[in-house]
Amino acid sequence: MTPATPPSLPIRQALDRSEPLARLTQRLRESAERLDAIRPLLPPPMRALVRCGPLDAEGWTMLADNGAVAAKLRHMVPALQQRLESAGWPAVVIRVKVLSGA
Repeated sequence: MTPATPPSLPIRQALDRSEPLARLTQRLRESAERLDAIRPLLPPPMRALVRCGPLDAEGWTMLADNGAVAAKLRHMVPALQQRLESAGWPAVVIRVKVLSGA
């Protein structure tokens, strides 16, 4: 006789039932929303080359496909921070990193 397996849950329910996973989901959503808020400031050719990264207690990370895009983003950080603050996001440090293997 095989042991009974508990019924599986849809991923959304599983995420919502686990407090750590729910917090992670919220941080992922906030990171994507921050990117949406600053996207209009990015030059159109750069928009597809920038991704949202981790959001944590120390700040928010933006991920660039290459070093040139990362350098441009670093120059834009003051304007990006201003846009986020004017959109109601609390002030955080913006980190820019190059995606490895990109």
